[in-house]
Amino acid sequence: MKYDVLVAGVGGQGVLSISAIIASSAMKEGLYVKQSEVHGMSQRGGAVYTNLRLSDSEIYSDLIPQGTASMLLSMEPLESLRYLSYLSPESHLITSSNPEINIPDYPDLDELLSHIRSFGKAKIIDAAKLAREAGSSRATNMVIAGAASHFLPLKQETMEQLIKDMFKRKGEKIIETNLKAFHLGRQA
Repeated sequence: MKYDVLVAGVGGQGVLSISAIIASSAMKEGLYVKQSEVHGMSQRGGAVYTNLRLSDSEIYSDLIPQGTASMLLSMEPLESLRYLSYLSPESHLITSSNPEINIPDYPDLDELLSHIRSFGKAKIIDAAKLAREAGSSRATNMVIAGAASHFLPLKQETMEQLIKDMFKRKGEKIIETNLKAFHLGRQA
């Protein structure tokens, strides 16, 4: 079994947190994991992405070859277009419908979403709305993680435990909010 995931967004959207939960869950379940992160100008709203490679046998490279990714998770729609060439026709694409307009010539949102929908297995989620419903607009990444959990070769319970572990030091309310966001993402 081999499962490669690209996670993309801009600085501050929680790309690295999603990656940490997926990678840690995979290791806890006994899978091999390789991860590569690119932070770019993340502190100024620049691109951030990770390559996550999960397998039941040894992995020799942490980079995903173009056309082979199993899944693309995107925290905002324009970033999903940047990595479409990494997907195969069987891949899943999950993106938030909420743009992070950090450039002056950001494309028309309707055209952007239409282009994403043309990819066969695309799922567009209003992650910001679901995160607010969960109790925090900062939990959009957990919404996306929840939506992805249906397709990842991981147990839901393992991911939930890792969410609890990750946010433990921030208190029970933060844990509950993030778990609720995760569950709303699963339902989306």
